[in-house]
Amino acid sequence: MENLSKLNVLMCGTGEYTSGWVGAGASKSDKKVEKLAMVGVNGGKFPAIRAHLEDNIGKVYKDMDLSFDEYPEGGKVDAEASTHYPIAIYAIERGIHVLVTKPATQLLKHHIELIEAAKKHNVVCFVEHHKRFDPVYSDAKARAATLGEFNFFNAWMSQPKSQLETFRAWAGKDSDISYYLSSHHIDICCWILQDIAVPTRVVASAATGIATSEPYNCVPQTEDTITLMVDWQSIKSPKHKGTGVYTASWTAPLKAGVHSAQHWYYMGEKGDITVDQAHRGYDATVDETGKTWYNPFYMKYSPSESGHFDGQRGYGYISIEKFVDAVRSVNAGLSKPAEYDKHGLPTIANTVLTTAILNAGRISLDEKRPVGIKRDGDQWILE
Repeated sequence: MENLSKLNVLMCGTGEYTSGWVGAGASKSDKKVEKLAMVGVNGGKFPAIRAHLEDNIGKVYKDMDLSFDEYPEGGKVDAEASTHYPIAIYAIERGIHVLVTKPATQLLKHHIELIEAAKKHNVVCFVEHHKRFDPVYSDAKARAATLGEFNFFNAWMSQPKSQLETFRAWAGKDSDISYYLSSHHIDICCWILQDIAVPTRVVASAATGIATSEPYNCVPQTEDTITLMVDWQSIKSPKHKGTGVYTASWTAPLKAGVHSAQHWYYMGEKGDITVDQAHRGYDATVDETGKTWYNPFYMKYSPSESGHFDGQRGYGYISIEKFVDAVRSVNAGLSKPAEYDKHGLPTIANTVLTTAILNAGRISLDEKRPVGIKRDGDQWILE
């Protein structure tokens, strides 16, 4: 791969998960390029972002190039500069490879349009579902394949109430906690059950009252905690049906020792699997902050012995590296985009059922009814 051409990369969005910077400064979360650019709604944020990158990267690691072009320039504000589906389809239709953060889209029809566009324009389109590259999750997937028919899956993921301050601009308006957090483990369940079972029905329920009260004061329709219950049908055995329960919350207690509490349980015909992603057997206690559990498997932030960046083995890094390697290979004519659908990678085609379940969950909440999922020809539809 060293001899392949480097890429020019545009990062769309300048918030916590792109730059690591939030309005109050550095984010408190545990979170092969020639030219880099960044685009966001508010160009006035770039001076603070540059200072943040210098403090947290430039002054920490040796030989790191922090340069990037900024759009909009000159402190301008452009409200259309950063939205998932319009930006992704715009890029794909112009032959640009795309890595979109999870969930790829909120609507199933938009996800399908991205699949079709990527195929038509022969570009790589991945969704940044980094948990597929967590060594525990990938090992658990392999073990689940030996447990026979699927029976039950239960996932929990939460973040502290302080996140409502970070996300107040869009929480409950443009998205919800299920799209934001349950997208992780719904994708893992869909990945595990690929070739084993398919979802057929979704029923959603929500708890409310914290996000819309002081001091957060989110918009009235903001849910605190959302649970999706999904019926799954075995592909091979008509008599085998399973149940998936996926819960996400952004009103968890403060000072819980982890930024994201997350665990899941899988039960198959011949055994079960339990994963506690938040507590990896590695914790530290400090007088001022108490006990904190760390996850160096995601990213190693401490420098190497020589003072250089040393996070290349983290699954957060690998998730992006897989996309970069695929794009460089396709650009060099060594592979074709469709080949990556066959390898269990989070391509736009391989993640369609994640969006189907999330979209169905939102409809179930809004319309207070079960929502069916079925295959119509070669596409998935909601009923």
